[in-house]
Amino acid sequence: MSEKIKVFVISDHPMAPSGVGTQTKYIINALIKTGRYKFICLGGAIKHNDYKPQKVEGFGDDWIIQPVDGYGTPEMVRSIIWNERPDILWFMTDPRFWGWLWQIENEVRKNIPMVYYHVWDNYPYPNFNKKFYDSNDVIASISKVTHDIVNVVSPEVENHYVPHAVDPTIFKPRTEEEISLFKEKMFPDFEDRFTFFWNNRNARRKQSGTLLHWFNEFAEEVGPDKVRLIMHTDPTDQHGQDLVAIMKNLGATDGRVLISDQKVPPDALAQMYNIADCTVNISDAEGFGLATLESLSSGVPIIVNMTGGLQEQVTDGEEWFGIGLEPSSKAIIGSQEVPYIHEDRLSKNDVIDAFKKMYHMSAEDRRLLGEKGRNHVLKNYNFVDFEERWVNLMDEIHDKYGSWDTRKHYKSWTFEEVA
Repeated sequence: MSEKIKVFVISDHPMAPSGVGTQTKYIINALIKTGRYKFICLGGAIKHNDYKPQKVEGFGDDWIIQPVDGYGTPEMVRSIIWNERPDILWFMTDPRFWGWLWQIENEVRKNIPMVYYHVWDNYPYPNFNKKFYDSNDVIASISKVTHDIVNVVSPEVENHYVPHAVDPTIFKPRTEEEISLFKEKMFPDFEDRFTFFWNNRNARRKQSGTLLHWFNEFAEEVGPDKVRLIMHTDPTDQHGQDLVAIMKNLGATDGRVLISDQKVPPDALAQMYNIADCTVNISDAEGFGLATLESLSSGVPIIVNMTGGLQEQVTDGEEWFGIGLEPSSKAIIGSQEVPYIHEDRLSKNDVIDAFKKMYHMSAEDRRLLGEKGRNHVLKNYNFVDFEERWVNLMDEIHDKYGSWDTRKHYKSWTFEEVA
């Protein structure tokens, strides 16, 4: 048997509950199942108690994770490349995190191809990112928006549309008996109310505090004892707002809002979607939005901002699987690294009207929305196609670009003295 293709991964820790971490895990699993791949990962973006290399249980030497703070350093990357001699470097998350990596592009790409799984950018077309996009052999784009942006800004770069997927054997509709048992276990005092679910990181762009305020206004209008918002998040995340303090300030500690701050396994998360009547995401900016896809797969309709990958989840262009809200305004934000980028902002009235529409919709109409949503996921975001796409793409990259002695299609740049 020929030697396995070794992939060096830099991403969120594959065992982390983030969307990036979850998709990294799914991709690695798919490739290892072929028997032709092995992985060494820098497991970043979470806190660690132990920085020793970890072998993932059941995979032996085929999957090793090196815990790191942040996403690593140039020195770590150089050390792993020279000591482990991987065949491909694969990395994922927002491009703003990878400036330091693209700065050493020439050191990396002279030996192995760089493959970037691009999770988020927004309009206006970010031409300032061209130098970053051009520093990769291959880009895989998470949404149709990101795919379009890369094609326009860097048309010379090989660019593939590869959306996220969810496991439909876990995220699926549950029976009434299963749902009832889960309610008793997780929420012993769970009263029968119309339930909205929000599963996101408590971060500014996710609009967690805004959602609380607007939901509370909606609850006051229809009756605070008739509706509930479950927020599955860290209520005191340093990058977000103090949600408990907001609840107290609003007087929303009477059961209309529940905070679920414990990490739960995927099966329990799937059951949380099932106890909801609707899942909500009003983020100002969203690369894809895995939670709403998990909700649709569970047969639960969604309310979303029509931004990033959310807009291709809520509709396929013909059918709708929930309520998609057009932004009422587009704020231009930026920084020294990101001179300009849109945040797609919703209006309070539009969001509250969507709450009302979903609340007053018949149970049968919501069920049909959820059923169509699950079929949409099975058709366009199914696990089989997702795994097949990644296996085929990585095989093609290895064959086309080679590594080390077989490296192809990259000319290392050099400095020359000019008279």
